[in-house]
Amino acid sequence: MTIMEIKRKAGREALAVHTAENGVTYLTFPGLERTGVVRHLFSTREGGVSEGIYRSMNLSYARGDDKEAVDENYRRIAEVLGSSVEDMVCSDQTHTDHIRLVTAKDRGKGVTRPKDYTDVDGLITQEKGIVLCTFFADCVPLFFVDPVRRAIGLSHSGWRGTVQKIGRKTVERMKEAFGTDPKDVYAAIGPSICQDCYEVSEDVAEEFGKSFPAGELFYETKPGKYQLDLWEANRLVMLEAGIPAEHIEVTDLCTCCNPDFLFSHRASHGQRGNLAACMKLV
Repeated sequence: MTIMEIKRKAGREALAVHTAENGVTYLTFPGLERTGVVRHLFSTREGGVSEGIYRSMNLSYARGDDKEAVDENYRRIAEVLGSSVEDMVCSDQTHTDHIRLVTAKDRGKGVTRPKDYTDVDGLITQEKGIVLCTFFADCVPLFFVDPVRRAIGLSHSGWRGTVQKIGRKTVERMKEAFGTDPKDVYAAIGPSICQDCYEVSEDVAEEFGKSFPAGELFYETKPGKYQLDLWEANRLVMLEAGIPAEHIEVTDLCTCCNPDFLFSHRASHGQRGNLAACMKLV
């Protein structure tokens, strides 16, 4: 797939697409780059060594891929970020609203060392050089940068995390841990499934109806089936957290619309690898 073939959503600030010297194709948000305090990326399927349904930049050790291939994929991602795999710290996602404060003692966990924690869908840190990593294949990546206190956060927000407002809770944890003022935060909502592709059942729609203003996030397409807008839901969560609207970037790429470029659980019927959101303070 060429960059020109990527299906984008109109009316949004476009994610920047890059291809590194080592062949890794990745995405960045211009607004996060302009803060000057982070390096970040969202991976694509391009530039790795995995094969078959994991082609090619799979960043999951848990889906049946060859470990040596995943190790090499991580090494390439770390190289793009000017880091090493020993600097990476991974989430342990189970669709919770749990957020872990990452310190230097956590370096390498999930890549070069086993994780000694479970049920962690969000990571925050103020440690320079640590690479936070969270994982996706339709769920919503949430990036948070506080350039004043020099602190960052990354969270995984599926529909359960969105209903639980993990985005707001990430900002609250950054405030508790680092003194972050939400008005200073720059945030981004990363590539994930769009409303046109995300059909949900009535029970899911009811949960969103309890947590968000009625009628703003979903519409009924047939009895008991609704199209849900996770992008707008997470934008509302960020606004509720106190982040200024002009500090929030929303993706223009749907994972399900671009299954050859981005892993999508729904498009592949579960036969896939994982994408990663990665970010570090510099």
